[in-house]
Amino acid sequence: MTPPLRGDRPIVTVTRRLPDQVERLLVDEFDTRLNHDDHAFTAAELRAALGSSDAVLCTLTDRVTGDVLSVEPLRSRILANFGVGVNHIDLATARARGLVVTNTPGVLTECAADLTMALILMLLRRLGEGERELREGRWTGWRPTHLLGGRVSGQTLGIIGFGRIGQAVARRASRGFGMRVLAYSPSAPRPETLAECGAEPRGSVEEVLREAGIVSLHCPLTADTHYLIDATRLGLMRPDAVLINTARGGIVDEAALVAALRAGTIAGAGLDVYDGEPAVRPDLLSLENVVLLPHLGSATRETRLAMGMRALTNLQAFFGGAPPADRVA
Repeated sequence: MTPPLRGDRPIVTVTRRLPDQVERLLVDEFDTRLNHDDHAFTAAELRAALGSSDAVLCTLTDRVTGDVLSVEPLRSRILANFGVGVNHIDLATARARGLVVTNTPGVLTECAADLTMALILMLLRRLGEGERELREGRWTGWRPTHLLGGRVSGQTLGIIGFGRIGQAVARRASRGFGMRVLAYSPSAPRPETLAECGAEPRGSVEEVLREAGIVSLHCPLTADTHYLIDATRLGLMRPDAVLINTARGGIVDEAALVAALRAGTIAGAGLDVYDGEPAVRPDLLSLENVVLLPHLGSATRETRLAMGMRALTNLQAFFGGAPPADRVA
């Protein structure tokens, strides 16, 4: 059903800067309000946008809480999220208020998988430590025992969350690096999917943690997965194992992770996401056996353009009276 509109064209508020091509198309198509200085919207700004726009094109930096969604009057009819994860949106309240919510799945799968492999390589081969040493002028030349890391090829990789990205990581690991891949997902992966990805199924998170030398997280952040990796589960990992998180920061209890890294319970961690980002725990910053990236999982020109085009397509469908292809609420 086509929602009622005010004026000639729907008003769309865009909460962050998007690729130029996407912004130009949005301006051509809609009465578009851009965020020219690219600041993160406050709760008050989000409420104002919801009260004055027909749609809000939001991102993961926007905390669209129940309080934000309680604005009166609520003019917006759709939240077009730029990204796959929607844990920053109170979906139950959005539904109750009649808001359609969409996301941008699929288009960031390959680059997110690439970044996961990059973190694995950086961590096992101690590349972050090496670059810091060289840039700081501490490198004294080649020597046989300098910065010895671990071989990546032939490792056992455990994947927790076997959706599109988890499967893409499995293909890279099994085909490109000859890894043994273990996979766990709450909904058991189909045998043909496992075979195509070169993966073996496991029945629980605990089984993966006990067996794998590398554990990579690819599950969404939900009430069930919040602090999924806590002190107890970290204690199940091998002391030579490493943890990779490119999913969402809240999946890992970072205080427990720091304690495990300091105690040698696990050997290292590679993180692209953080609980409470952009704030990062100072004790994580002080550890040498950690690789830290500033949430770069989808940060390629091609992917960010594709994400913007997907959000645009969802808005076009909605305001054209068709069901958006990527509706999540």
